[in-house]
Amino acid sequence: MEILQITALITVFIIMALLMFLRKIPALIALPLMAFLIAIIGGVSFKDTIQFVIGHGTLKLHAAYTIAMFGSMLSVILQKTGVAENFIKKGAELAGDRPWIIAVLMLSIITLLFTTLGGLGAIIMVATIVLPIMSAVGIGPMTTVGIFLIGLSIGGTLNVGNWAVYISVMGLTVDEIRPFALIMFSITFLAALIYITVQLFRDGHDLNLRKIILRSIFYITAAAGVLVLYNYVLPGKYTEVICRIFTIAGEILTWLIGLLIILLFVHIIIRLIQRKNEDSNEVHWTSFFSPIIPLFLILLFDLDFIAAFVVGLIYTFIATYKKGRLNLFIQSIFEGGGIVMPAVVLMFGIGMLLIAIMGPGIELPEYKDGWPVLNILRPLMGNLVPSSPISYVLTFTIAAPLALYRGPLNVWGMGYGLAAVFLASGMNPGAVMGVLLAVGQIQGISDPTNTHNVWLANEMRIDVQKVLWNTIPYTWIIAFFGLIFAAIIFM
Repeated sequence: MEILQITALITVFIIMALLMFLRKIPALIALPLMAFLIAIIGGVSFKDTIQFVIGHGTLKLHAAYTIAMFGSMLSVILQKTGVAENFIKKGAELAGDRPWIIAVLMLSIITLLFTTLGGLGAIIMVATIVLPIMSAVGIGPMTTVGIFLIGLSIGGTLNVGNWAVYISVMGLTVDEIRPFALIMFSITFLAALIYITVQLFRDGHDLNLRKIILRSIFYITAAAGVLVLYNYVLPGKYTEVICRIFTIAGEILTWLIGLLIILLFVHIIIRLIQRKNEDSNEVHWTSFFSPIIPLFLILLFDLDFIAAFVVGLIYTFIATYKKGRLNLFIQSIFEGGGIVMPAVVLMFGIGMLLIAIMGPGIELPEYKDGWPVLNILRPLMGNLVPSSPISYVLTFTIAAPLALYRGPLNVWGMGYGLAAVFLASGMNPGAVMGVLLAVGQIQGISDPTNTHNVWLANEMRIDVQKVLWNTIPYTWIIAFFGLIFAAIIFM
């Protein structure tokens, strides 16, 4: 019976994934259907499938889609008030006609920010600044989304917060994690430079390959210097002094930016009282801080994402106030919610699939031995444990696409549960981490069920499945080389 269930589960997963991958059926239909079938085949009762998988699954990602709604509201009001258009013009003037340099610069900024930031709210906030600038210099929508996703994934590789599971579950130390994380950083950054060059060529840009190669060598050398500093110099005897300097500098910067935000609010309120912008068609310079202020509030003051978006909405309303602006403000709120609804509906299906695989996260008497689907899949995954470096690389390279669509290797699906199975079977904890970090690039960049993929694709008006097609050749190669290094170090 269990063999039949396993076969049926794998069949459903493969068929549905292929149908979505080949764009024969939309994800917003395929994901709920996949969730329903997986739960029923796995042994969950029809009533519990409806109540927990469908009912609770719809609310599983409530925080993500609520944040997406508020982010969309801010995006719409920036467009309707002319702030976004003028912001793009200013960005284009500063950038000039240098799309490759701008793309690499934006990639670097995104990477740097997401070594500390995380979550859909931060992604939306950074995207409202970065996406218009890349679009302004002629970078295509697909390329723009790909650059953002790769930068997000590179930053996440070095985000210490993401290392917590390797420390707590696998018993690894920071000194054991850091070297391999830096290797993955280097591999992905090099792939990103290749991706940018190929995509800009496909977008129709006339590129000087000689200059690009020389610049790439410079950037790679500079990045290597930073990595050596980060890995070997900073952890040395000067760590305490350097950390103290950075702490003091950070506190001073936080106070200065906080004061600047207060002064900006005072300034725009005074302008509102004096009605200086009442009859002007020009966008005042203070309005350009509209997308930046919420980002600072999140990054420096640890403000809740929705609260930061609300502050951004209020600031934009006051900074751009004219007669009739209240009606436009209300219209932007309604339109913002409407625009993001395709992404929200897709998140409903993602939540259902998560619960179908992982369970509702509450103890249920009828499933006292654990969620049925997980219980069926664990023994199967345990049999995949490789015994040699070559089989390790080959097995997980071939299986790497199982990180997509909340599959077994997806860290936001059952990936961490699978890691526990590998550890219990005696697999080296470092090798388990190597799998999750290497294959995680496919999940982080290419997976259409990521909330950030859904939002970015929706924002740039492209199909999230096309993002998968566009990026997976690169992410699969990244995973392959990451697994090779993991095998050399840990197997």
